[in-house]
Amino acid sequence: MPARYWLVVPAAGTGRRFGDRVPKQYAPLHGRTVLEWSLSSFLSDPRCAGAVVVIAPSDTWWPKISDRISPVVVAPGGGERSESVRSGLQALNRKAQPGDWVLVHDAARPCLSAAERDRLLEQTASHAVGGLLAVRAADTLKRGRDQHVEETVERADLWRACTPQMFRYARLCEALDRAIASRRYPTDEAQAMEWLGEKPLLVEGLGTNIKITSPEDIALAEAVLIARERSQKPARGA
Repeated sequence: MPARYWLVVPAAGTGRRFGDRVPKQYAPLHGRTVLEWSLSSFLSDPRCAGAVVVIAPSDTWWPKISDRISPVVVAPGGGERSESVRSGLQALNRKAQPGDWVLVHDAARPCLSAAERDRLLEQTASHAVGGLLAVRAADTLKRGRDQHVEETVERADLWRACTPQMFRYARLCEALDRAIASRRYPTDEAQAMEWLGEKPLLVEGLGTNIKITSPEDIALAEAVLIARERSQKPARGA
């Protein structure tokens, strides 16, 4: 078990696919915002040495919720996810040591469970590279073109990447610096590490660790959170 880790949460996206005037990370969800839920699993964890939230320079929503969140560092976002994560890492420059672990978690993943977080930390702590939560592909997968099936893709070794993703501070900085310098923009941190020739560990997560991409996902996330709360309540008479 690592002694501690740092957290970076990129929250600079505008959420164009979400289709609402409120960015998806600030959408109301079961008494909080999506972003507050996404942060909660880490800010309540004593192993979290500090957190950085990366927001867009034009963000007017963060000030409305910042006083409800434990002190975090705020960093300016970039045009691409990788640039935002790199900005968040830069904010830790005088705090994190080269070998420290950093967890990067999507601002729009509000349903991460403590058990998944702990599984990632426990299984990845001794790994040479780092790792990520991922879910095995369960559906039949099709590759399409112009909305027609080109082929069925073998799913046996396919995983759906999730977050958090966990890597050493200096190595992740190097991976993102190289990618950005060559104008390659990885869709997640694991891909940046792969471009360095690394093979991150896949740690099996839960399908309930959903990413909010549409208004319909809010209802699913609320159902997950309510069910989790009910399961944690002691039975009457206990």
